[in-house]
Amino acid sequence: MSKTILITGAASGFGKIAAFDLAQKGHHVIATAQVYPQVSDLMREAAAKGISLTVDKLDVTDQRDINYTTHKYDIDLLISNAGVMEGGPIAEQPLDLVRSMFEVNVFGALQLAQGFIKKFVAQKKPGKIVFTSSMGGLWTVPYVAAYCASKHALEAIAEGLKTELAPFNIKIATCNPGVFGTGFNDRGVDSIFRWYDPARNFTPASAFDGAAESLAHQLDPQSMADCIVKVALDNDANFRNVHPKETEDFVKQLQADAWTAKS
Repeated sequence: MSKTILITGAASGFGKIAAFDLAQKGHHVIATAQVYPQVSDLMREAAAKGISLTVDKLDVTDQRDINYTTHKYDIDLLISNAGVMEGGPIAEQPLDLVRSMFEVNVFGALQLAQGFIKKFVAQKKPGKIVFTSSMGGLWTVPYVAAYCASKHALEAIAEGLKTELAPFNIKIATCNPGVFGTGFNDRGVDSIFRWYDPARNFTPASAFDGAAESLAHQLDPQSMADCIVKVALDNDANFRNVHPKETEDFVKQLQADAWTAKS
């Protein structure tokens, strides 16, 4: 059965791949992007590929955008994929950058979800929300700890919604990517050097040695987008979906090790 699916952060990466795939499967997809130039680019690319979908502007930190979107569209499924990463040592990271991540990754995601949840409940219809989280929502990666904190918060919100909305037949799931080559991780590393200055900051520049090399062998984002699509369409999907399996095993081991780690 065809579903109406709204995807945030669809201008690039997992969001765009998933939007195109779902549209090609016959679903009515509303692919949203943060700014109008991204909307135009997405429309042109979809047209060039012969893909039929709706493209609209949605900045999840913009109250007018959220009000407009939740009023205009009646959906069956929300894929909450928009996110931002700012890197750096959390002991020195400017707080405005930390707040900006929480505005997008936590408050924006929650406010949009609340808007559609109220419509699901008022219309007495089943609904589903899939949050794109991160492996960083389940453990803390050095020098992106603030980003991980925002994803930890999103995990808690998703888990709370899952329990609280079960009586209303609204399903919640999370997708937790490992390291995929969408450019997102690369820009997160780049963001450090927009404020970090070894002449002023006490964290040594050597702390970031190897960061670029660690991103040299990122995974094909198609497989993660496939995971998101599968979770979105599967009525019996797991709540938590870490991909790939190697990342899932790694995170589980880190979580187990945390019980015996020394301070």
